[in-house]
Amino acid sequence: MKQFAPLKKVTINTLVVKKQVLLLGEKTYKKTQEANVFFSDIGNFFLFLWQTIKETFSFDFEFNEFLRQCFQIGYKTFPLISVTGLIMGLVLTIQSRPVLADFGAVSMLPGMVALSIIREMGPVITALICAGKIGSGMGAELGSMKVSEQIDAMEVSSLHPIRFLVVTRVLAATLMIPILVLYADALGILGSWAGANIKGSVSFVLFINQAFRVVDFMDFLPAVIKTFFFGAVIGLVGCYKGYSAGRGTESVGKAANSAVVLASLLVIIVDLIAVQVTDMLL
Repeated sequence: MKQFAPLKKVTINTLVVKKQVLLLGEKTYKKTQEANVFFSDIGNFFLFLWQTIKETFSFDFEFNEFLRQCFQIGYKTFPLISVTGLIMGLVLTIQSRPVLADFGAVSMLPGMVALSIIREMGPVITALICAGKIGSGMGAELGSMKVSEQIDAMEVSSLHPIRFLVVTRVLAATLMIPILVLYADALGILGSWAGANIKGSVSFVLFINQAFRVVDFMDFLPAVIKTFFFGAVIGLVGCYKGYSAGRGTESVGKAANSAVVLASLLVIIVDLIAVQVTDMLL
């Protein structure tokens, strides 16, 4: 009996090693599959981007659908952007006033708020709001069309779904989101004036003069340029997630959810790149 004891230990250790190897192989396989799906998704997105760019410069542009999408994106988002812009300026003023009062620099409040809203807070917050509303709407709409096989029917009928569904939405988002940002900036400054009058009395003309005394054209131009990229990113991500949705009904909700998350993340990344480029150029 004593002669077989080492053999049992070797056998048990061998089984443990084999089990660990199998578990390691399963984990490696799962990670490989996840990486394969991730890189395939990136490749499909760039193919989708190339098709969108190619169809954008085609001769048969769907102008009526483009106008309808501008109405859907722009006009129907005005109430939400209005409330966001007013609250943004109001909160920023209420939070900043006590700190500036401690240093005796309350007169710098209009310029500081205007500069903050125009350069950073207005574009980013408005783009994130649009990513939540517009990106999810595009993802859900195109995803439901994918599930109900309407996109397949358009392809069979030679109606160019990329040109009709995607190009019009991306261009409408690229055009309308900068307009919404300018609108939110104006309302943000108006809300800042209202916040300044809570614990004081400042005329509107004096507040505007103090606000734009420190704002230069080169503060305004980069902020407007990056909003076009925000709109393009939101439109592309929303359309791609909806266009590449699965066949099940659950895929519509997943497409809308992933469109919001990815568009919001890309807006932050684009803003970071834009800030770095602006800092190097200026």
